Amino acid sequence: MLSPTPVATALGRFVAETRWSGIPAGVRREAPRALLNHLSCALGVAQSPVVRGALAALSPFAGAPTATVFGQGVKLDPMSAAFVNSIAGNLLDYDDTHLATVIHPAAPVAPVALALAEQRGLSGQAVLEALLLGMEVECRIGLGVAPGHYDRGWHITSTTGVFGAAAAAAKLIGLDAARTTHALGLAASQSCGIIENLPNAGKNASMGNAARNGILAAFLAEAGWEAAPTAIEGRNGWARATGDEPDVAAMAGDLGTRWEASRITYKPYPAGIVFHAVIEAAMRLQGPAEEITHVLVEGDALLLKRGDRVVRTGGDSRVSIHHSVALGLVRRRAGVAEFEQAAVDDPALSAVRARVEARVDASLPRGAARLTATRRDGTRQVELVEHPTGSEANPMSDAALEAKLRENLELGGFAPRGDALVAAIRGLEGSAGTSELMALLA
Repeated sequence: MLSPTPVATALGRFVAETRWSGIPAGVRREAPRALLNHLSCALGVAQSPVVRGALAALSPFAGAPTATVFGQGVKLDPMSAAFVNSIAGNLLDYDDTHLATVIHPAAPVAPVALALAEQRGLSGQAVLEALLLGMEVECRIGLGVAPGHYDRGWHITSTTGVFGAAAAAAKLIGLDAARTTHALGLAASQSCGIIENLPNAGKNASMGNAARNGILAAFLAEAGWEAAPTAIEGRNGWARATGDEPDVAAMAGDLGTRWEASRITYKPYPAGIVFHAVIEAAMRLQGPAEEITHVLVEGDALLLKRGDRVVRTGGDSRVSIHHSVALGLVRRRAGVAEFEQAAVDDPALSAVRARVEARVDASLPRGAARLTATRRDGTRQVELVEHPTGSEANPMSDAALEAKLRENLELGGFAPRGDALVAAIRGLEGSAGTSELMALLA
């Protein structure tokens, strides 16, 4: 009996041989949507000390300045620019999500596609093609190790993002199937990121490294480096070292016919996707917050794992069940300002957070939440949200994504660029290059 094709070989062949015209139109549609959403998130935090700190740390060591750093008025080499831009796109937890794996696909991949295309003068279609294939690869590899990988403490967006970045880079620099296979195998040795660091700068470092290391893996493969054929799923490979027995079929089965990239969703709130149902259920609770003495939140194990934490910082608040309830009940909104330190320190929100209890209900699907609020008079109100705004069953429209872009441009100080950015992204598929878009991002 012949042994199955190694995962890296199957994915490498898929990436190298797939052409934009052969991808279903409904799948292709997600590439510009994902790019718009990513740039929206990145430009919204252009003034953040985190982003500017990353830029300051890398600038003295950067190579030839050929790739734009979003919103900073400077260029770096592609690897350094991708590092900073990946951090920016993921900083507020406002980016896209593949709910089955909880991967944020665009953040480690879009910066790679844009940086290399700008450096090499490639077309807009090449950017979209590489972005879509990179997102598909990271989601496929994530499916093969979920949920055990995440349960062990690995930050799956960072750890699989390096594979997506490597795939995108390999596509853009024109690697053949064999070299792309080696790039993915080399990426397996450069994968890292831990959940313990989600509320702080440790997450930012692993996100930046996912993008930068993916480019490095492709460049090393181009230079002739090789990796073990089963570096991903082998007995001592990446998947078994970081999780349970890998699901190879999920990783490499039905390539070109089953598209995980078509399942990407977008966030209306800058918080972990599993908290969106909590926020919307809390918004439905009736009466003043001071009359509610207790709120029970029930959801699946991932919700509890991600969100049952003490809230001390803005980073904590974006992954907090308790803060999500408080925002929905007290402020009736959940914008960027609601997850900053001033909101964390708000006595009204703090008081509600103290009255929230969380409990697992394994019968509820991932992404759903049930809230039971008890009032001072003993009456109760139950609210169940299974498909919050932005979910796969209740997606954000193009108009909603564009409105989100404009809101984030306002935050970053780029509001006048809104119309031009939307037009540039809409027209990217037919553009001979990326210069117009990159000028707007400068």
